[in-house]
Amino acid sequence: MNSRPSTSTPATPDLEIKDAQLIFNRVWKELEAEIGRESLLFPKELILLGGAPGSGKGTNTAFICEVRGISAPPIVISELLASPEAQVIKARGGMVGDEEVLRLLLRELLKPQFRDSAVLDGFPRTNVQVECLKMFYDQMVLLRREFSDTPRAHHFRQPIFHIMVLFVDEAESIVRQLKRGREAIVRNAEARQSGVGTLEEERNTDFDPELARNRYRTFKEKTYDALVSLKQIFHYHFINAQAPIDVVQQNIISELEYQSSLELDPRTYDTLRHIPLADEIVQGARQELVNRLDSYQIEHPRLFLAVVDFIQVKMMPIIKRYAVSGRTMINSEECLFEDPTAIAILIDIFSERGFRASVDIHHQEIPERFDLTTGEIKVRTKRVYRMTILFNGSKIRRG
Repeated sequence: MNSRPSTSTPATPDLEIKDAQLIFNRVWKELEAEIGRESLLFPKELILLGGAPGSGKGTNTAFICEVRGISAPPIVISELLASPEAQVIKARGGMVGDEEVLRLLLRELLKPQFRDSAVLDGFPRTNVQVECLKMFYDQMVLLRREFSDTPRAHHFRQPIFHIMVLFVDEAESIVRQLKRGREAIVRNAEARQSGVGTLEEERNTDFDPELARNRYRTFKEKTYDALVSLKQIFHYHFINAQAPIDVVQQNIISELEYQSSLELDPRTYDTLRHIPLADEIVQGARQELVNRLDSYQIEHPRLFLAVVDFIQVKMMPIIKRYAVSGRTMINSEECLFEDPTAIAILIDIFSERGFRASVDIHHQEIPERFDLTTGEIKVRTKRVYRMTILFNGSKIRRG
């Protein structure tokens, strides 16, 4: 993804500066002055998760981390706004607006635990934050170019931003919000009575249908539009969260499936791209197998028949005996396999029948004669063909 020109939002005389360019530049220069450009090490991958109220963000955040192998906890903007840093701002009479949100977020992203990947819940939520996100991406690309020919180049990797939106319609959102409220009351009552467990948040919007409706509409008019505006810039994933949870999670897996062309450094990808993908090889492998077997029948009919007979008479009784395990190893000194074509035929026959076969050739020296005069030992070399046959074994039900 290429860098694009930064855009700005006109300033408005409000309680906070609404000019995104000024906000971002001020926060960025503070970080540069404090820790230096060479230490501005942000996550390579950032997954910005947005969702309608009741869409299952809490349920699926852990799943997304599992799918992407992210061990760090998600960064939840609402929790950052309740942090000691944010409380200090509020105590001074300040507002935690776009600038403070950006400042808190960038400092959090600099923590070593987020060096590879981070899931971000609740950002961006305003147009100013959208513009700041674009400028943040541009700065990451600029840093990568700046340090590309230095010993620190490996610290500044190709950034990948994913915008993921979990969506449910208004009616479903209201039903789920109210259901969550009822369940929270029951669980909190049990926790108070037993003294075990932590109390869950009981939101006003989870008990009043009208408040739940207003919360959904606020999301739709502000947060949703902000995320959709990034569709043409970053990797965008729209997930229909009204489906059953297993369907939703399968869609998440599909959306976040590894793609080397997107995730590798372009130079790394260019070096590797000449090696074919496994899927590309497999696509034509079946037809190639068919062609080879037909050619054996036409060009080596005797050898082909001899290998078939050997499999039927010598090997299949042993394979059937060990069918439960799904693995059979057979040693043979059959001179038939002195011809390498016979080994190729055997492997292809088993492949066509749904087995996985391999053959290793081992040479063993066998003493034949001892010369009493010279003390010389005459030996002969014996070839042993070790054949391994793998297949799906039988599943035995146990008690």
